[in-house]
Amino acid sequence: MKIIILGAGQVGSSAAESLVSEANDITVVDTDGARLATLQERLDLRTVTGNAASPSILKAAGAEDADLLIAATQSDQTNLCACRIAKTLFNLPTRIARLRSTDYIEHAELLNNDNFAVDFAISPEQVVTDYIVKLIEFPGALQVLEFADGLVSLVAVRAVAGGPLVDHPLSHIRKHIPRVDCRIAAIYRKDSPVTPRADTVIKPGDEVFFLAATHEIRQVMRELRRTDKPVKRVMIAGGGNIGFRVAKAIESRYQVKVIEANQQRSEWLAEHLAESLVLRGDSTDEKLLETENVDEMDVFLALTNDDENNIMSSLLAKRMGCSRVMALINRRSYVDLLQAGAIDVALSPALISIGGLLARVRRGDVARVHSLRRGAAEALELVAHGDPKSSNVVGRHIRELPQIEGAHIACIVRETKAEGIRVPGAPAPGERQVIIPRPDTVIERGDHVIVFLVSKRLIPKVEKLFQVAPGYI
Repeated sequence: MKIIILGAGQVGSSAAESLVSEANDITVVDTDGARLATLQERLDLRTVTGNAASPSILKAAGAEDADLLIAATQSDQTNLCACRIAKTLFNLPTRIARLRSTDYIEHAELLNNDNFAVDFAISPEQVVTDYIVKLIEFPGALQVLEFADGLVSLVAVRAVAGGPLVDHPLSHIRKHIPRVDCRIAAIYRKDSPVTPRADTVIKPGDEVFFLAATHEIRQVMRELRRTDKPVKRVMIAGGGNIGFRVAKAIESRYQVKVIEANQQRSEWLAEHLAESLVLRGDSTDEKLLETENVDEMDVFLALTNDDENNIMSSLLAKRMGCSRVMALINRRSYVDLLQAGAIDVALSPALISIGGLLARVRRGDVARVHSLRRGAAEALELVAHGDPKSSNVVGRHIRELPQIEGAHIACIVRETKAEGIRVPGAPAPGERQVIIPRPDTVIERGDHVIVFLVSKRLIPKVEKLFQVAPGYI
């Protein structure tokens, strides 16, 4: 696929890195020639220096025969203008725009073909906000990722000594929670994958990924670690775009304190946050944290635009007694160093938000994509199409499917059909049911199949497996 990416910032660079590794033809456009040169040194791609909203620059980037445009500059106006030009002058088939302001997204009519011609709009800031809110809701989770419109969740937790299932084989999980259907999708032990089998024993420190219906994930988490106390008090360092969004989203349910260094911004926050306490000061100031009782906080979130400040304030909050700290870190190398250390969760905005882009690029009908373990692994939600003649999966038992080492089907979401006589207690027609598949489970047309991959290198094989034969309608 020939893809043009506008903007070589965090979002654009992460998209380029992910897509180049999948043998796509990538061209990146940015006004900063030095930034492009650095990107080109690391990745096999083409670059064009110039204004992303200029017709001549888009033409030089290959817009005339490109398949996809990802407008991911820092400017909403530039991204919208580029999409309109790409449609009008070059008839570029698919256009994705990164939009920071919610105003455009809330007025969807502005994005249709008669206006800015945006096929898909993504808001990385909102994606990161939703991600952080989920981590607050589920104490102890390293990742909480939703599939099938929130019906199913994939959760990563670190197993702790004393958890009922820790030091026991996976086969015991049904004895502990017989009414909960879940699937251990993957286990990582000292950064190496361990294939989950019935006799696999979970050890303290293991990073465990499991899939279950969203309303049942707390029960599964209790099997892997001691019950974490509910979150009541949250301190947020940084009242920028993400810090404000998180505070706004949670202030009605938790006691929230926001620390902001800028006087003007802190006054604005105080006006726009109804129940949060806004403090003007430096989040790395030990006296300030002590005065505001950081040791009594259940969660400390470092969400400023400065990686070093976020790291230092998080380490300081942890040392002073805060039970759980999370830090927003833009540099990928920092994330790998700090995850699972003194900082409980290192949040990479680029890795968190990249899934929305990847879902639009994947071949076949991909409803959702989530990057896992700092981008090393991936989970896909694919829709099964076709019939037994045109599809490699529809109408076949799980055990009959070609085996892809390192990839396995973890869950199926199926909409029940209005056929025959309804059995009492069975799902009503039109309801969606979560199925944890077994070897004799048959995949049906329209099923949403969630596949876990221990390595991104397996993506082309999985996509090919779910593609229908040419000519199928």
